[in-house]
Amino acid sequence: MRLFVAVVPPDDVLDDLEEHLEPRREAGPEIRWTDRNQWHVTLAFLGDVPERRLDDLTEALARSAAKRDPLVLRLAGAGAFPNPYAARVLWAGVEQVRGDLSAVAGGIRNASTSAGATPDGTRFQAHLTLGRFHRPTEATRWIRALDAWEGPAWRVGELALVESHLGEGRGRRPRYEVLAELPLRSRPPRTD
Repeated sequence: MRLFVAVVPPDDVLDDLEEHLEPRREAGPEIRWTDRNQWHVTLAFLGDVPERRLDDLTEALARSAAKRDPLVLRLAGAGAFPNPYAARVLWAGVEQVRGDLSAVAGGIRNASTSAGATPDGTRFQAHLTLGRFHRPTEATRWIRALDAWEGPAWRVGELALVESHLGEGRGRRPRYEVLAELPLRSRPPRTD
């Protein structure tokens, strides 16, 4: 099973992003734009996880999520990986209006490791992938065109454990299936 843990923005946030991107998509044939149903903010990419570990993993992730307060996030700005001058990936940034998304991601990564599903070793950088360039590209014009955009803020009350089915989506892209919803803390922690 190819798994990752993510924040999935709600429909109104995705509607706003889609409306902003629509006129730009036609101007960017050098980009393979990501489908709306693939838009998410990855907290931990776990890669291939044996199915026998799924129950323990889900329980560990749920415990970690339950220790964290809900967040308020906003998609804003843009950037590129690995850098704007040889970009392979164009992304929207994630602004933390309230809460610490990095701490949530760190907790999820630790919980995954303790359940035997070690995440990839990349440093966490909150982003939502908008598209991939067909070859390394100087992308500063794209970053400038998208950098001033700011989407609506939303409350994040849960995370998602997602399975990626490679080649099963539109255009042989991955198809994503949410296996578990992982609620964040719904009430203050006990002090006694």
